[in-house]
Amino acid sequence: MEIVDIETMVSPEFIASAKPRVSPVASQIIGSEILKIAADIRAMVAGGKKVCNLTVGDFNSKYFPIPDYLEHEIDKALKGGETNYPPSDGMLQLRKAVQSFYKRRLGLDYPLESFIITGGARPVIYGTYNALVAPGDTVVYPVPSWNNNHYCNLHSAIAKQIVTTVEDSFMPTRAKLEGALKGARLLSLNSPLNPTGTMFTREQLEGICDLILEENVSRGEDERPLFLMYDQVYWMLTFGEKEHINPVSLRPEMAKYTIFVDGISKAFASTGLRVGWAVAPPDIASSMSNILGHVGAWAPRAEQVATAALLENDEVMDSYHQAMFTGVEERLRTLYESFTAMHNSGLSVSAIPPMGAIYLSVQFALIGKTTPEGKILNTTEEIRRYLLDVAGFAIVPFYAFDLRQETGWCRLSVGATSVAEIEDVMPRVRAAIEALK
Repeated sequence: MEIVDIETMVSPEFIASAKPRVSPVASQIIGSEILKIAADIRAMVAGGKKVCNLTVGDFNSKYFPIPDYLEHEIDKALKGGETNYPPSDGMLQLRKAVQSFYKRRLGLDYPLESFIITGGARPVIYGTYNALVAPGDTVVYPVPSWNNNHYCNLHSAIAKQIVTTVEDSFMPTRAKLEGALKGARLLSLNSPLNPTGTMFTREQLEGICDLILEENVSRGEDERPLFLMYDQVYWMLTFGEKEHINPVSLRPEMAKYTIFVDGISKAFASTGLRVGWAVAPPDIASSMSNILGHVGAWAPRAEQVATAALLENDEVMDSYHQAMFTGVEERLRTLYESFTAMHNSGLSVSAIPPMGAIYLSVQFALIGKTTPEGKILNTTEEIRRYLLDVAGFAIVPFYAFDLRQETGWCRLSVGATSVAEIEDVMPRVRAAIEALK
């Protein structure tokens, strides 16, 4: 058999000289900023450098395994032959289990037609955009936030960013959104928020809901409504006196316009199992299901069967969460107290108290400082790189979440590290900051 030399045919020289080979949308999509940072970390670890990795929005199963009950139910489902295609909108028992779960835990009583099961929460976001947003439609979202810029690019939407501030815990407010929603098709919100770990107050979300309802009342009969995509995938991960709130419980009329994004990935440390769901008005859910059926975005059948059993067992869920939430909060609290101590001693760092999710927001106000080698830190990226190189401290600046101002704010994610690793790295971080002039 003659070997065909494909490498020459697709060489960089050929691609550079060829006519455009991808669509305009594909040509505008860029890779994840977080994955680029992860490449730096892998190279350092491969070279023998000790790194405390606070970049990944995931869990290390050594510290946060999935529930034993869930693992057992997956194994039982596989052995029971649950290995073929599931229904495109999800296994009936899981749709019913999520329906019951939402009624018991959130007080939301939706019809079964509102529930779609997907391969994690990302297909829900994609399906929401695809079902609602036409090319040229306006999508409003706050920054920092996760990946809305990329979903806007994928759907040729007009992105209208609302820059948030630490004074509002990086959450949007009615005052900031007023005017921005006029004629918009979709508002994308997330609470608890990735990347900040902060949450809406009741008053903040009530004001936004009222604004959405007012905007929809003002539209003519021939105008399409404004919808809210409410990503609450971290809603069970809240700390202290903080309480998750949702738009439909606050304003029942919002049920007409709200699409919930949710799943087991965060609350059960099950990111790799790929079980998520949408809860939406039935007409929107039907369109989303048709779209995602062509994509093949369904969750694995055995995992769906097992998740249904888990969501029906309150005792198992509560027991698991008691240990898991304690572990997450201990890590967040250890970081927060360390940075607060630095701040109180006069160093140019500050942190927001932990509220929810697996993230802590820390500001390294170090722009303009000079390293011992005489290099001036001019950008948040240079601060990130300095802390990684000198202290082995790996974090993600808010620019990875589309907040482009040079603020020094960064996301610290605790799901893949231990308290011991955090306690080990913090003296090195302090020494690195103290060394700046």
